Amino acid sequence: MKKITLTLLLMFAVFLQFPVASFAANELRVLIWSEYMPEDFMDNFTKDTGIKSRVELYESTEELVAKLQAGGVKQYDVVVPSDYIINTMIKLNLLQKLDHSKLPNLANLEDSFKNTAYDPGNEYTAPYQWGTVGMLYNKEKLGADYVASTALFFDPASRKGPVVMIDSIREMLGIALKYMGKSVNTIDKSDLKALADMMIETKSSKYFAGFDVGTGGRSKVVAGTAIAALVYNGDAMRAVTEAPDKFVFANPKEGGVIWADNMAIPAGAPHVDYAHTFINWVLDANNGAALSNWTQYATPNKAAKEFITPEDLSNPAIYPSQETMKTLEFITDLGKDNRYYDELWTMIKTR
Repeated sequence: MKKITLTLLLMFAVFLQFPVASFAANELRVLIWSEYMPEDFMDNFTKDTGIKSRVELYESTEELVAKLQAGGVKQYDVVVPSDYIINTMIKLNLLQKLDHSKLPNLANLEDSFKNTAYDPGNEYTAPYQWGTVGMLYNKEKLGADYVASTALFFDPASRKGPVVMIDSIREMLGIALKYMGKSVNTIDKSDLKALADMMIETKSSKYFAGFDVGTGGRSKVVAGTAIAALVYNGDAMRAVTEAPDKFVFANPKEGGVIWADNMAIPAGAPHVDYAHTFINWVLDANNGAALSNWTQYATPNKAAKEFITPEDLSNPAIYPSQETMKTLEFITDLGKDNRYYDELWTMIKTR
């Protein structure tokens, strides 16, 4: 018994040497995409609620899931997954249900975001921002009258210079499928074979300037090492706002991907009450508007609309026209058939 007690004491002493405060500190821990909130956003949250916070970043949905599976499910209080991965995360027991009694500001949402296909009734998530994946391009290189087309990437006869493709499995392959006239969610084997052939040919082109995250693709276009990149519209708008005579963002005429990112609470979150407080705070009309006015992504918050910058609200690069919306498609969770895309992506990236 004495030996066991001594062992426990030694284990406790070793345990104390580790920076456990980073996991158990009295603070909200948020894991979120890079460049996805104003610099003063969390400071304002602390001023309003008295809750301190720490923010960590990721660059892809795959990285988010990997972090949670590696222990992050018990380290973070709020995460911001994309719509198509939510069902998978639920099946992996990575998320917990929301307590709607602590989220009165859910009432501020647009009706279309109150009962989504990926999370009916907002059982596990609350929307954060939504947008599209499209083309950021240099109109000095392509001409003022250029009509955005992903032929610039996939058609050998239409290529005009270096291009960057987005480093995101379903979104990149979805854009390619829309160019082919197919659904972003197809599991038809002939479609996927043609998709693989086209992507491998594109990657072998002298104009292929690599796969990169949205911010990386934007940086290459701004630096002049690429004439176009497939990026998230909010990432693109930073370049467009700074140099509107030079850069343009547009959804390609062939169609593209529409997405919604959502706030969720990991299954083992250490500060569940803080997490609900943060989600409800973001869903406030003024806070939701401050977020979208900075990110230049569209808000899912109906109550925030009156506080959105008028130029942004009328900008089709942020709020697409109804005609454009008809060409856009949400990615859906394909369950066991997701493996087709995973295998295809691995083959494309390694060829």
